Amino acid sequence: MTATPPVEPPGRFTGMGPLMLVWSGQAVSLVGSAAVRFAFVVDVWSAGERASAVTVLALCAVLPQAVLSPIAGAIVDRMRKRSAMQLADAGGFLVVGCLALLHYLGQLQSWQIYPATVLLGACAAFQLPALASAVPLFVRKDQLGRANGLLAGAKSAAGICGPALGGVLLAFCGIGPTLLIDLASYAFALVGVRLVRLTGDRPAPKPEPGAPRRRITAEAVEGLRYLFRMPSLRDLIVNFCVVNLVMVFGFALIQPMVLLRADSAALAAVNSAIGAGGVAGGVLMAAWGGPRNRGRGMMLGIVGMCLSALVGMAFADGVVAWCIAVLIGALLTTVVNSQMHAIVQTKVPQEWQGRVFGAVMFLGYISVPLATGLAGPLADHVFEPQAAHGSGLYTVLGPLLGDRPGSGMAGMFLLAGLAGIGVAAWGLASRSIRDIDVLLADAEPEPTPEPDDDGCREAAASQEGDRHEVRA
Repeated sequence: MTATPPVEPPGRFTGMGPLMLVWSGQAVSLVGSAAVRFAFVVDVWSAGERASAVTVLALCAVLPQAVLSPIAGAIVDRMRKRSAMQLADAGGFLVVGCLALLHYLGQLQSWQIYPATVLLGACAAFQLPALASAVPLFVRKDQLGRANGLLAGAKSAAGICGPALGGVLLAFCGIGPTLLIDLASYAFALVGVRLVRLTGDRPAPKPEPGAPRRRITAEAVEGLRYLFRMPSLRDLIVNFCVVNLVMVFGFALIQPMVLLRADSAALAAVNSAIGAGGVAGGVLMAAWGGPRNRGRGMMLGIVGMCLSALVGMAFADGVVAWCIAVLIGALLTTVVNSQMHAIVQTKVPQEWQGRVFGAVMFLGYISVPLATGLAGPLADHVFEPQAAHGSGLYTVLGPLLGDRPGSGMAGMFLLAGLAGIGVAAWGLASRSIRDIDVLLADAEPEPTPEPDDDGCREAAASQEGDRHEVRA
């Protein structure tokens, strides 16, 4: 009897070709969109030099994503994931195309940028649930951390390259070519999605004849209910949302504190360090894949985030120290977010992932206006005056942080960091979070890749038979 050679296990990056094709298109599209967002900010600022106009523009981008993401997730679950990604990219292509047409007809006005930004935010609300729920169809379970790291790294890289590209194009060409570049980037992303084929990409089954069709709003709410129905997922999501609130609260203070203590050049360096940290985190995740115990790894990563980006910023002094603190924090944030996505992709059935990711996106985005709205008034009217006069909390914090300009915000960084570390400590102490990989079973078994030749098929069948015999 001839011995059958063993089938070698697949490599870490084997089979990731289709994902890389889609990833390259999305990366180019993200850069183009970031360049256009930068051009929009410059345009609305030039129209009246009002900070409120820039703030309203930011809300026009964020609020549609927060409000529409649960509904978008429910729609994503009703259709093929590939079609949902195409829908999001085609929507962005259409909006930017209309703006470009208006510009070259001489009809583009500053006020039109606001509704266009709302529409682009609505398209983005479809993009994350569609892409995140499609990732498990591209790669094996052991590759989810790498895939999520690549996607997060592309987003951070766009945050660096997009504004730089937008600034160059605006300086030498104007907003018209910037819009055309973004239009081409959407087309590139559409081609990448169009070329791939996803195994197991099926729309939701149609209701039985005569059965009432469920409302899309009811299905959107089901995504939130699903998260809170599973104890481990519920505890993890609550922990994640509180930490997200703390981190947004802290990051909202970076710009005013740096500008108060230094200048715009220092702020540019710090913002670049945040982007570089995100890219480094994506590269790390792509090479590493993440910790084996994802629950414990996330909590330890949160401790590191809070120690570096919050507590570290409280005590750091100077551009170099600020850059190091935020770079490490951004790197760990990418690692934590990638693991969070991998847990949902592993533990939630495929037919629920659009709604669940829509709910996760909703819970993440609603903290942005809340934390940002609290941070500024607290800094201006409570912490900075207390630091200047050595009153209130600064009878204790004053000896640690001093009383110079920015010390009030440094105190807010310190308190936010300690709060985040406390939440992470609760997560480490909670078995439902720490051991989520053990307590919560995977939604679906890992599909066995089909070998390429008959010999490999026979070997795989023989090994499967041996496994059944051992179990028996």
